[in-house]
Amino acid sequence: INFVAANAIPTLLQLPLGTPEAKAATAQWTGLLTAFLLVGWAIGGLLFGHLADRLGRRRALMLTISVYALGTGASALSPSMAVLIACRIVASLGIGGEFATGSTLVAETVPESRRLISGAFLQTASPLGLILAGLTTWLIAGVLLPDRPDISWRWVLAAGLVPIFIVLLLRTRAHDPAERPTSRLPLCHALRRLFAPDLRPATLSAIGMSMLGLFTWWSCNAFLPTIGAGLGAQAAANAGLQGPAAVTLAESWKASITLWFNIGGVVGSLLTVPAAQRFGRRGMFALYYAVGALSLVITFGLPWAPETRLHLTALVGLAVFGLFGAFAYYLPELFPPEVRGIGAGFSYNVGRLGAAFGPFLVGAYTSHQTDTTAGALHALTWLVVLPLVAIAATPFIVETRHHPPARLNPLP
Repeated sequence: INFVAANAIPTLLQLPLGTPEAKAATAQWTGLLTAFLLVGWAIGGLLFGHLADRLGRRRALMLTISVYALGTGASALSPSMAVLIACRIVASLGIGGEFATGSTLVAETVPESRRLISGAFLQTASPLGLILAGLTTWLIAGVLLPDRPDISWRWVLAAGLVPIFIVLLLRTRAHDPAERPTSRLPLCHALRRLFAPDLRPATLSAIGMSMLGLFTWWSCNAFLPTIGAGLGAQAAANAGLQGPAAVTLAESWKASITLWFNIGGVVGSLLTVPAAQRFGRRGMFALYYAVGALSLVITFGLPWAPETRLHLTALVGLAVFGLFGAFAYYLPELFPPEVRGIGAGFSYNVGRLGAAFGPFLVGAYTSHQTDTTAGALHALTWLVVLPLVAIAATPFIVETRHHPPARLNPLP
């Protein structure tokens, strides 16, 4: 949705595209839509994490993919902002459950010697998927339909139905170590178990690291397309381009800034493995948050030529996005099998509830600035506060390097 917000939101609000009113509305509603997404994401993580423990990992994974694909595809038919919000909430429920279910499935099926690299490799699917989404947007909105921005966004969202085909593969090819239920605990009892004295430190560690990381990432991710489109529009104006040619250039800049951010995310996700092995989980988190703080100030706070700023987003992706490679193996390490799905889903997605304020605040600030691109850059620079808080909190989180939970890998 962030890739097409500049066209979708003004169209649904019946505002002329490219006007100051349309840009202000886009900034404000992008923050609101992302906040709604994160709240639904958190609820979905709780519900589907519990279903993964009750029904098995594979079945829950099939269900969560189906929900988010159908919700995204239905967004393409939205006649109003209210319907778009409803469709995004449906999609967010499914997306919220996918991470906890998928990471738990991987952690329980791979040999111990390859568990960390498998978890980090799993997380690289997130930046790679966003690269694919950016290229899809560029192909449809920038190449095939540059003269129809009022409908191109609908075709982009319709492409969200593609993951349904993954469900067909999961039905026949995915192996589930916990096809039988691993837990008979009711939802309320499972949640109470997470805050029992023996698991409370693990749950709080997962919530704290997740919330601070997600707050920073979502604030960046929601507004990088806005920054890219703004820089592209400036480049088009400097080159004297107008009409479809200007749209195509702006879409290419939007895709490029996302590409660099996500390339950094892929590399950063994989580098969490040697960092975790060398420095432990605490040291790895502290290192990534320190690099993240530095990258935010350098990339968004200093005066750069547009092309240079575009490339520097790879540094932000390396730390801010790459950090999530660690969550794919750290969260399953914290919880025993009977509450592993809901433990990872609940703690990670409670973090999303706190993170929902990030895009909302950035959007509210940006929408009141005369230059929305400059406003977004200024707001993202101030995110440096969050990594600094996270660094101060890392000495208090649970270290799992030498003490993985029992029966993490039930398969021989």
